Amino acid sequence: MDLTTFLIQCLNSVQYGLLLFLVASGLTLIFGIMGVINLAHGSFYMVGAYLAFTLSALTGDFVLSLLLGIVLTVALGYLLEWAFFSFLYEREHLQQVLMTYGLILVFEELRSILVGDDVHGVPVPAWLAGSVPLGENMTYPVYRLFISAVCLAVAAAMMWTFRSTRLGMRIRAGATNREMVQSLGVNISVLYRIVFAVGVALAALAGMVAAPVASVYPGMGGQVLIICFVVVVIGGIGSVKGALVAALAVGFVDTFGKVLWQEGAGALTYLLMAVILIWRPEGLFKQGT
Repeated sequence: MDLTTFLIQCLNSVQYGLLLFLVASGLTLIFGIMGVINLAHGSFYMVGAYLAFTLSALTGDFVLSLLLGIVLTVALGYLLEWAFFSFLYEREHLQQVLMTYGLILVFEELRSILVGDDVHGVPVPAWLAGSVPLGENMTYPVYRLFISAVCLAVAAAMMWTFRSTRLGMRIRAGATNREMVQSLGVNISVLYRIVFAVGVALAALAGMVAAPVASVYPGMGGQVLIICFVVVVIGGIGSVKGALVAALAVGFVDTFGKVLWQEGAGALTYLLMAVILIWRPEGLFKQGT
């Protein structure tokens, strides 16, 4: 592997890892902080991809479709939390798993009825369609750099919110002791509803920005769900910083594994998880970091 190819694989690893973080960060909020095992989180990623396909066709403007998609998925998340998930906080994990699995089936049926079962593509916007030179004979797509930039901006905003704002302090306190925060005058129900809606929007945003490079197809939510649970577990349940570090580690292992050892690449990520959990059973970072 020459230096230019190595650099391209490093950029691919970072881009894939950051995209995983964008999905996993929503799962960190819902599963790690709010305590709900949400198997339907991958479906929100799928919803985002199909919204990108539909809204891009309707508006002809990629940025406008992203903004509309975020607004729609925030509203969807707020409605789902009010209608279903608000009843799950005090329920056993088995009940959470059964209900969220049911939501997966509902989302898949609705997708099949509304959009069909074909594979769709989303065009890369013209202003992001070029490439930047990398070495003498190779280039790198601008759109993949755009994905990395969006994910980094979201990561920075989340860490600033959790560490430096009163909202982040209330969310972390609510995860530790919901009743105590409520007794201090904080409307914890509305706070959780907002956090859940943001988690849904993050997964959908990942699906929207990934659609032009990964296509839009049935079952795409299930493929990303398992790897995102791996990221959350490796990083430490409830840790945004841990999710970022773990997503980048998984991105590098998966990308370079496919290049250097194609036959065993699928197992390397899970081997990484096993090694880290033997070393640190609670993951790389503690909750709230």
